[in-house]
Amino acid sequence: MIDNINWYPGHMKKTRELIKENLKAVDCVVEIIDSRIPVSSRNPIIDELIANKRRIIVLGKSDLADETENRKWKEHFEAEADEKNIARVLVLNLQSGENIKQLLKALEAEQTRRNSVKSVARPLRLMIVGVPNVGKSSLINRLTGKRSAVTGDRPGVTRGKQWLTLNNGMQLLDTPGILWPKFEDPNVGLNLAFCGSIRDEILGIQDLGFELIRVLGETYPELLKERYKLDEIAETPLENMDAIAVKRGFLMSGKRIDYERTGRTVVDEFRGGKIGRITLEKL
Repeated sequence: MIDNINWYPGHMKKTRELIKENLKAVDCVVEIIDSRIPVSSRNPIIDELIANKRRIIVLGKSDLADETENRKWKEHFEAEADEKNIARVLVLNLQSGENIKQLLKALEAEQTRRNSVKSVARPLRLMIVGVPNVGKSSLINRLTGKRSAVTGDRPGVTRGKQWLTLNNGMQLLDTPGILWPKFEDPNVGLNLAFCGSIRDEILGIQDLGFELIRVLGETYPELLKERYKLDEIAETPLENMDAIAVKRGFLMSGKRIDYERTGRTVVDEFRGGKIGRITLEKL
């Protein structure tokens, strides 16, 4: 296993400062989590920064994750509602916009609550936070009904803060994705890399593909076997990687394995849900 990942570029520090500076103007925080890695995609810095602000948790990319695990994680976070001032926990497909009305209703409830306890009524002000490539821009485009935020399949697309107006008049502050200085648990860094929250160049796509094959061979062997038409799951990830390469014809001159192409294919197909609905962190 890759021992550690230490990646904290300058814009991450600026994002942390930006969130901290603008929180006073915000009524509610929408925290987006990747349903495939609900622990690894929850930045511990976020808890510290938003403190007692009202919060709505969105389990995004739910269509890529195990349905049974989605329900379990929803219940898990709902159990923390009183302790962490969580207003709602929603399981959404941000890409398709499925069930997005649930979030709009939750925001309307927060608007009503805010105006009932404040002397001056005004549109609700929101902040959307989450790690890179978790689906913030897709959600913003759904909420505004237009392409207000740039989307991409790589981290780091959103560059600076943007105040946007929703169709219902609410004000929304988008922020770039924020990672933390060092991952004490190497599995956290790997999970974020698998899901595209860390640039592939940091680890190298060949090594990342190898690690993903190792994890899937242990947690979802039948899906791995079915997707790549393997006769069996071998004892080592290298044997499985070789078998996948042979099945897909990823061979170079002299019948050498093209590990880079194999690694890229497995990572891309995992991210695209082609291997199956997979949750890497289970309760």
